Amino acid sequence: MSAKPTVAGELVQIQEAEPKLTIDDLCFATSNYLETKQVDDIRRAYFYAEQAHEGQMRRSGDPYITHPLAVAHVLAIMHMDHECIMAGLLHDVIEDTEVSSEELAAEFSDEVALLVNGVSKLAQAAFETRQHAQAENLRKMLLAMSQDIRVIIVKLADRLHNMRTLVHLRPEKRRRIAHETLEIYAPIAQRLGMNLMRCELEDLGFHVLYPIRYRVLADAVRKSRGNRKEIVNQITNSILNRMEQEEISADIQGREKNLYSLYKKMVNKQLSFSEVMDMYAFRIIVDDVDTCYRMLGVVHNLYKPVQGKFKDYVAIPKANGYQSLHTVLFGPYGLPIEVQVRSRNMDQMAEAGVAAHWLYKTGDSEGSNQAHRRARQWLQGILEMQKDSGDSIEFLENLRIDLFPEEIYVFTPKGQIMSLPRGATTVDFAYAVHSDIGDACVAARVGRHLVPLSTQLENGQSVDIITSPSTHPNPAWLNFVITAKARSNIRHYLKQLRNDEAVMLGRRLLNKHLQAFSVQIKDISHQRIHDLLDELELESLDHLLDDIGLGNRSVFLVAQKLLQDDLSPEHEQQPLLIAGTEGMVVNFARCCHPIPGDPISGFVSAGRGIIIHQLGCKTIINLRDQQEKWLDVAWSPDVNREFPVDIVIHAKNKRGVLATIAVAVSETDSNIENVMVDERDSEYSDLRLTIEVINRQHLARVIRRLRRIDVVERIARINQ
Repeated sequence: MSAKPTVAGELVQIQEAEPKLTIDDLCFATSNYLETKQVDDIRRAYFYAEQAHEGQMRRSGDPYITHPLAVAHVLAIMHMDHECIMAGLLHDVIEDTEVSSEELAAEFSDEVALLVNGVSKLAQAAFETRQHAQAENLRKMLLAMSQDIRVIIVKLADRLHNMRTLVHLRPEKRRRIAHETLEIYAPIAQRLGMNLMRCELEDLGFHVLYPIRYRVLADAVRKSRGNRKEIVNQITNSILNRMEQEEISADIQGREKNLYSLYKKMVNKQLSFSEVMDMYAFRIIVDDVDTCYRMLGVVHNLYKPVQGKFKDYVAIPKANGYQSLHTVLFGPYGLPIEVQVRSRNMDQMAEAGVAAHWLYKTGDSEGSNQAHRRARQWLQGILEMQKDSGDSIEFLENLRIDLFPEEIYVFTPKGQIMSLPRGATTVDFAYAVHSDIGDACVAARVGRHLVPLSTQLENGQSVDIITSPSTHPNPAWLNFVITAKARSNIRHYLKQLRNDEAVMLGRRLLNKHLQAFSVQIKDISHQRIHDLLDELELESLDHLLDDIGLGNRSVFLVAQKLLQDDLSPEHEQQPLLIAGTEGMVVNFARCCHPIPGDPISGFVSAGRGIIIHQLGCKTIINLRDQQEKWLDVAWSPDVNREFPVDIVIHAKNKRGVLATIAVAVSETDSNIENVMVDERDSEYSDLRLTIEVINRQHLARVIRRLRRIDVVERIARINQ
C-alpha cells in the first residue's frame, strides 16, 4: 500500500504498489536545496547502508535497502538537512546489522550516529511483554528527541513508509501497527504541528483498522464533493468579489477534513454523514498578520458570523504553535460556512510544524522559533514526567494522556497565558505553573472567588493558586486531575511517602522482634547488617526495612538471620502498638471496620503493609493457615483519630426519620460518612449507616442516643 503526500482538499489515495525509487532520484531531489558535497555524503551513506543490509529482504520480496531509501525520500520532500537524510538511510543499521553506533560516528559524524541510535529499538528479548518493549522504546526515543528534535522526524518518516507498505504483513500485525500509529505516532505529529504527516498517518491507520468503513466514507465524500461544487463556487466568487473591492490579495482553498477526523467526529458526536458534511469549509491565505484581521472583517461583512464560534489562534496560538483565525458564518440558504484565515508563514507552520525550519528555510523567522520553543517545552515536560513515572507502563499511560488534549486557555494573575486540556482543574493548573506550586497548593481563586481544588477551569478565566509550605499532595487529587504532569507528580510523591512510612514501620517491626532477645537494630554490628544485605542483594538497610514494612519480606526470617540463629529469647515479645497514624502502610480492614477497644490482629500483606482486622472477623478464619503472616498487635493508648464503623438501624417508615437520626448522630460528636436505605416493607426500613467514631466507648454513646428515638426499633453494629 502507498499514499502520496496530500495537498489541501485532496484525499489520501491508498495504493497497492509504490513507485521504485533510486539513489539518483534522491540525489536529484536534494540537489535542489543542498550543496554538492552534502549530496555526495548522502550518496555515500546510501552505499554504506546498502552494503550493511546486503542479503536482507522485506516481506514484499524487495531488497531491504528500498525501505531506508523511501524514508530518506520522505525526508527530502520535507527539505530536511543532509545529516537527517543520511540518518534516514542508515536508521536500521544499528538495529538490524552488525554495525555499531561507534562505527557510524567514525564513518560519518556523531550527529548522524545520535539520530540513528535515537530511532533504534531496544532488544525485544530484554522485556517480558510487547507492551513493556513498546513503552521502553518510546521512552528511549523521547529522551533522544530532547537532544535532537530530528530524531522524531526520522521516526515519523520511518513509520509513514511502514504504514504505506503494511499490505505485506500478517493481518494481526497490520492491525497492531495501525493501532499504535493512531494511538502514539499520529498524536506526536500533531503535537509537533506536523499536520500533513498526521493526516496521512491517520488515514492510513484508519484504512487498515476499518477498511470497509474507510471505503464507504471515501465514496460518500467523493459523491458529496460533486454535489457541492456549485455552492462552493458561489461562495468562493462572493469572497473574491469582496476582496477585489477591498484590494486584498489572498489564496482561497476549499478545505475538507481527512477521513479519520471525519469518522471520529461522526462517532464521538453521534452524527450522520449528512450532518457532518453540511458545513462548507474554506481556508484563506494572506500575506501578513494585519491582512488576516482585515480579511476576517471582509468575510464578517459578507456573511453574518455565528455567535460564539470565533477563535483567535493568532493572538493565542495552540500548544503546538498552530496559528489561524477561525470563524463560522451563516452562508447562502442558511448553510454554515467555516473559514480559516492565516498568513503564508502560519500556513507553512500549520502543515509542517517543527519541520518548517528545514522545509522553508525559516530558521530566523518568529514562527519557526516559536514552534521549536514549544516543542522543547513539551519535551521538557515529557522528561520530567518520565523521571516521576514508576515504570515504563506508567510512563506510556501518562504519555497517552498528554497526547490527546482539547485545549482551553487560562491566565495567571500576572496575565501569562497557560494552555491546559479541556476538563483541567485548578490542581492541574498549579502543576502546569510549577511542580512545587502543585505540591504545596491548598486553595485557588478563579476570578476573585475561592473555589474547591477540584473545580474544572473554563476558557479565559484568571486563576490564582494559594500555597502553604506545610501542605503536601493529597491522594484524593488523583480522582479529578487529568494532566499527565499532575498525575505523575502526585503519584511520585505518594510513592516516596509510602516508602518513608514503610521504612519507619519496618524498623518498628524488626525492633519488636529483636526486643525478645533484648537487642535493637542499633546493637547489631555494621558488618553483620552488611553481610545480610549482600546475601539478600539489597543496597541499603532502608531497602530492607522498606521490604519488611510493605510485607514483601518476612520480619521473622530477617530477625533470625541478624541474630545468626544462635540466641534464645529472654522475654516474651510485646505486641506492635497501632496508633492509626502510621500512614499508607497500615490499613484497617473494610470487612470488619476495627475501632480502638476491639481486640485486633494484623495480617502482613505483600505490597500493602499490615491490614488490621477484628479478632472475630471471618477473614481471619479463612486465612488461618497462613500463620506466619499474622502479627500480634494492640491499640496504642494515645490513639487520636476517627474510624469508620457500620451500624444498621431498624426503624419505622415516618417522614423525617433520616433527618432525626442525622441530628442525633451529630449531637454525639460523630459524623455520617455514608447512608444506604433498604426498604423491607411499607412499615419498617433498615438504614445502614457508616459513621465515624473515636473508639468503642464513643460508638456505645452514639447507639444509646439513637435508641432514645421513638421510631428506632433495633440497632446493631455490622462486623462483616
